[in-house]
Amino acid sequence: MTLNFTRAQALELLKKYNKEPFHLLHALTVEAVMRWYAQQLGYSQETDFWGLCGLLHDVDFEQFPQEHCKKAPELLAEINASPEFIRAVCCHGYGLVSDIKPEHEMEKVLFAADELTGLIGAAARMRPSKSVCDMEVSSLKKKFKDKKFAAGCSREVITQGAEMLGWPLETLFEKTIAAMRESEKSVQQEAARLA
Repeated sequence: MTLNFTRAQALELLKKYNKEPFHLLHALTVEAVMRWYAQQLGYSQETDFWGLCGLLHDVDFEQFPQEHCKKAPELLAEINASPEFIRAVCCHGYGLVSDIKPEHEMEKVLFAADELTGLIGAAARMRPSKSVCDMEVSSLKKKFKDKKFAAGCSREVITQGAEMLGWPLETLFEKTIAAMRESEKSVQQEAARLA
């Protein structure tokens, strides 16, 4: 998997098209989760590729919401992103805004985890601790079943992502909570610096 740019360049591109603190925090969260998954699933050689796909997956969303995943290739060309990187970024919107189906395990993880990090983040903000560190899978399951809670997080996409990976939903929940737990503090510190 080819990377033709640095994380610093990726961050500059992200900040060029994203100003909202919420979007920056989401990008950093998905980056950290993707890095964790790369390590856990035996792709440690590709950790940077996985992470930077996570960082830039929504690069076009804030300024071009109607063209989400369609404008991304043009923006990613600014940092000379490889075709496989662009494909990976664009397929996270499969079925909603993209017809590029996730094929590689990394693409499937991004598809599933992107939506789920939003749900977990919303659930964490409701906790007295405001943290994912003390969150249990059972409490996330309750939030998942409550369609009114974080209604913008598609349960269908999360379920479809788990199915693509061949995992029970509970496994996807467990792993993604663990990934967010490990990176929560560093992500929040970097998001505060960027804001």
